[in-house]
Amino acid sequence: MDNNYVWTFTTGASPDLTPPTVLSTIPDCNATGVAVNTLITAAFSEAMDPLTVNSGTFSLRAPDETPIFGVVSYSVFSHELTFEPNGDLEPSTNYTFRISDDAEDVAGNRLADEFVCSFTTGQAFLESIDLGAASVYGVLAGSTVTNTALTTINGDLGVSPGTAVTGFPPGVVNGSMHEGDAAAAQAKLDLTTAYNDAAGRTTAPITISGNIGGQTLAPGLYKSNTSLEITSGDLTLDAQGDGNAIWIFQIASTLTTTSGRQVILSGGARAGNIYWQVGSSATLGTNSVFKGNILADQSITLTTGATLDGRALTRIAAVSMDSNTITVPAVGAFVSNYSAR
Repeated sequence: MDNNYVWTFTTGASPDLTPPTVLSTIPDCNATGVAVNTLITAAFSEAMDPLTVNSGTFSLRAPDETPIFGVVSYSVFSHELTFEPNGDLEPSTNYTFRISDDAEDVAGNRLADEFVCSFTTGQAFLESIDLGAASVYGVLAGSTVTNTALTTINGDLGVSPGTAVTGFPPGVVNGSMHEGDAAAAQAKLDLTTAYNDAAGRTTAPITISGNIGGQTLAPGLYKSNTSLEITSGDLTLDAQGDGNAIWIFQIASTLTTTSGRQVILSGGARAGNIYWQVGSSATLGTNSVFKGNILADQSITLTTGATLDGRALTRIAAVSMDSNTITVPAVGAFVSNYSAR
């Protein structure tokens, strides 16, 4: 050859031999209180072969291994698998989903192992209690309404079939007063309907009893076959981001809070969506802060300085107050694709 022949080339990257992994999931593995209408997603560490991410490699099963059918999709942009069940999942149930090791990345590497993840759904969403004509009342009693010192009621005050109201003034009612009139009578009829509705709910109740102070409770139906009290700490009701979340407490006997105890709302919880159905009587301790609608069969007593963001409604006996503030909360809207009674 008259001259040397020179050329160049560049080697490619090392072949991809690394198996893909699952980086994260929604819901998290071992999560509890998961919404029954949740979508399941799994994010992979790298781009996957869409032909291997499908209903053949993904499965969701109930505790008895019954398969849950739905639609599996894969995003080439986010590297995420999404599973949309054909219907709502069952409440308070443990589910397990699996991604088999037949799922491959674009280089043909399979998952090193089958990915397994479990979670537990929360309670069924509840419909709110319809208070009817009673909804405008901060205080509604059956026999009498009594007050000591400067109590403020931001809402209506009523009594029926009794007619006795004492202590106003010095108490202040920023609303209307109905002392044994037709309006109070209709409100009492609607209160009885609401009370029976709350007491009659039966879908997946969670059993509680005694002192629930210091606990954090998710939305749902809670049932106590005896009394209930908030004494050793404050009670937190966490809506978990759902402003329409409902709590219904079925209490066979008394409801009691001690001095300074609070019901704390978090996660978007609203006082108007909390219902305390009390089989006998309720007592709110000195300077306690309470949230929700109290529907008591007998009496309600608010001791000195207690505040109530809600309603004090009794079917038969009295509501007694002493330097309290009671504020009727806004009526809570409810929107859900799963409801139960």
